[in-house]
Order: sequence, then structure tokens, then C-alpha cells
Amino acid sequence: MVELLWRGVIIGIGATILMDLWAIVLNRVFAQPRANWAPVGRWFYHLKSGRMFHDSIATSDAYAHELALGWVSHYAVGILYGVLLAVFVGPTWFAEPTFLPAWIWGIVTVGAGWFLLQPGLGLGWAASKTPNPMKVRALNLVAHTVFALGLWGTALLIR
Repeated sequence: MVELLWRGVIIGIGATILMDLWAIVLNRVFAQPRANWAPVGRWFYHLKSGRMFHDSIATSDAYAHELALGWVSHYAVGILYGVLLAVFVGPTWFAEPTFLPAWIWGIVTVGAGWFLLQPGLGLGWAASKTPNPMKVRALNLVAHTVFALGLWGTALLIR
């Protein structure tokens, strides 16, 4: 079980790195703004006081280390997703990793962003309060597909 958990940690880190590399490509090739993890860090910081949903995270009290907390949280969630996938698929998947379980899991995890994080930041359910919700949703689905590729690819590398 411990080895399975470690494999989950490794694939979660690998997938999150690939997702971050994808964000760099989007920024450099398509001038897509890169993710700002400071609001996410502020959101995580406010969770300790029981505040999950904000009208706008930008108007909530700032936290001096919110950018660092945002990055740590981003990787912690990626690792958690990797560990959960490892537990769901078990050791046999790691012997011969296939893309489909990783992709299904990647798409499932979009739900946490759409129905927890985005409303928590004040962006509405599935980014409904943003200027172009369909674009945000499409980018979320693509990013989580890239995350799934990272889960699968990292599993292939460590088998």
C-alpha cells in the first residue's frame, strides 16, 4: 500500500508539472494569461476561518504569503488527485498504465474547480460570472486532459 501511495504522489507531481508547462505554452504561443495562484492561496487561507465562498476573493482580506500558499495548494491538490487515482486503479494499472482511467479521472476532477474553487473565488458555478464562461470551461477541460496525460505519462515512466 505504501508503494501505491508513493506512486500516486509521483504521478500527481508529474501531472501537475505537465499542466504548468501547458500553461506556459498557452501563454507564449496564444498570449493566454498564466494562472495566478495568489487568489487560490487567499481562498485556502480563508478556509481556516470557515469561509468557503466569497463574492469576490479580491475583496477578501489579503494574506502576506498567499502566492506561495497558492502554489503549494496547487501541487498538494495535484498530489491528492494522483494518490486518489492510484487507490482507485490499484497496482495492476501501474504495471500496464492506460490512458482512459487517467483521462476519466482528469475530467472528474474538473468538478472540484467548477463547483468548489470557482464559486469560492466568486467566479460563479463553472465560471458563470466570468466574461466568457464557455472559454474558461473549455480551457479547464483541456488543462485537466493535459493533467490526465501527465498522470498516464508519469505512470508509464515509473512502471
